[in-house]
Amino acid sequence: MKKNIIIILLSIILLYTAYAAFEMLMPVQTAGKNVEIQIPRGATFRQAAEILSKEKLIRDKKVFMVLGRLTGADRKIRAGFYSVWTSMTPLEIFKIIRLGRIIEYEIKVLEGDSLLEISEAFSKTGIIPPDEFMELSRDREFLSSHNISSPSLEGYIFPDTYTVPKGLKAEEALGQMITRMREKISPEFSKKAEKLGMTEAEVLTLASIIEKEAVVDSERPLISAVYHNRLRKKMPLQADPTSIYGIKSSKEKIMRSDLQRKTPYNTYIIQGLPPGPIASPGLKSVLAALEPAPVPYLYFVSNNDGTHVFSVSHSEHAEAVRAYREKKSKS
Repeated sequence: MKKNIIIILLSIILLYTAYAAFEMLMPVQTAGKNVEIQIPRGATFRQAAEILSKEKLIRDKKVFMVLGRLTGADRKIRAGFYSVWTSMTPLEIFKIIRLGRIIEYEIKVLEGDSLLEISEAFSKTGIIPPDEFMELSRDREFLSSHNISSPSLEGYIFPDTYTVPKGLKAEEALGQMITRMREKISPEFSKKAEKLGMTEAEVLTLASIIEKEAVVDSERPLISAVYHNRLRKKMPLQADPTSIYGIKSSKEKIMRSDLQRKTPYNTYIIQGLPPGPIASPGLKSVLAALEPAPVPYLYFVSNNDGTHVFSVSHSEHAEAVRAYREKKSKS
């Protein structure tokens, strides 16, 4: 009798195993087309199974649930959009969901990128159109929620490569980028800024100018020193990149007329630092802004090869400018 019961039980197990194997290894649909399945935030594994069943991607929810319990996949499921093919087997779909392979976009923010370039990178992913991005970047409530006193998010998005899940709101994506910036520049940042008598916004503003001026890393502390010295002497910074901020792309040539244009950011017109950063500074520029070289330079001019000639006096600078123009005219 006992033997018969064991045989019956084994038969049931074998039959269920065969049934489960059929359910998991045979596609529900034969036609292959790509579909996107959204698993909402907070959804349980059971709810995910119900979504898949509704989309006719699995036949038996119970078999799917049992596999989830056996593998531990039912304990945690990643929310997001999943890309699957209708001709996939339920087991293949199970593996994708178990591994959390949601649709993600890559957003690259380069050192020196302004909000204009960053808005275009966001737009390509379909997360948010450029005009809405720019509006959000200046939203006082949003800025205040991240303790940003500058007029916009400019300078607060750390240059890096970000992976953004499809469906993530722009506010959340930007929040992660702001957090990345503060993680990268801490913990010494506050101490050094305080020693210089500068706020976070002021350091990032100066760092963004250094980022747009410097080409050679070794010159960043020297360029920083020039601006620190000018600020101390209450001299206009006269940083060329500030003259075109908000007017035209930094990739365009800066004309003499640009230097004379009255804008809140043009340091040929205003005294001191602009009201906020003009680009996203990299870590080297931030460190340079906090650690200027101990030199008395007040001027610098391009060598037309990425390096600069630094001068203490206006007469030295005038000679360096003359040499630069002469070299440029021969090139």
